[in-house]
Amino acid sequence: MVTSSRRAEVFAGAGPDRRFSGPGTAGERSMLIDFLGDQRATLEMKCAGLEGELARRSVEPSTLSLLGLVRHLAEVERRWFRRVLAGHDAPPLFCSGDNADGDFDTVDCGPETVAASWAAWRAEVAFADRLVGEAPHLDINGHDAWRGTVSLRWVLLHMIEEYARHNGHADLLRERIDGSRGL
Repeated sequence: MVTSSRRAEVFAGAGPDRRFSGPGTAGERSMLIDFLGDQRATLEMKCAGLEGELARRSVEPSTLSLLGLVRHLAEVERRWFRRVLAGHDAPPLFCSGDNADGDFDTVDCGPETVAASWAAWRAEVAFADRLVGEAPHLDINGHDAWRGTVSLRWVLLHMIEEYARHNGHADLLRERIDGSRGL
C-alpha cells in the first residue's frame, strides 16, 4: 500500500511527474492544450501499475472502475473531436443503443480488454491532438445534437472539465484499491 503524508503531494505513480509544468502565462490555445494534456496524463498516472485491478469497482455502490473511466473518456474524445468537430461517421466504441453505459458497465479485465481499451483511448487522443494542431483557430465549429453548434474552444474547455471530474473519481477508486493518493 502506497500512501503520501499529505493528500496534496504528487501521486506516487509511474516515473517522474511532468504534469502541470506548462507556462503560467501563454496564449489561450497553448494553455487549453496544456491543461487538457495534464488532465489526460493524470488519468494515465492514476491507472499506472494496475492491470487486473483496473476493472475493480472499489467505491460501492458505484459501478465505476478505472478501466470504465478509460473507456468512457475514449468515447467522449471520439464524440467531441471525431464526430462533432471533424464530422466523421464514427460509431461508439463501447456503447450501443442496447447498452448506453457499455463503456462503464461491460468491463472484464482480461489483458486483451485492458490493451484494447488503452489502445482505443490513445487513438482517440491522437486524433484529437491532430485535429487541434491542424485547426486554424479555436472558433472552428461543429454541430452536436445535444448542445447545438459548438466551437473548438468550447470542446477543449468541456474536455478539461470532463477529465477533471473523472480524475476526481479516479482519485477515490485508486485510493480504495491500494491506498495511493495525491495529485
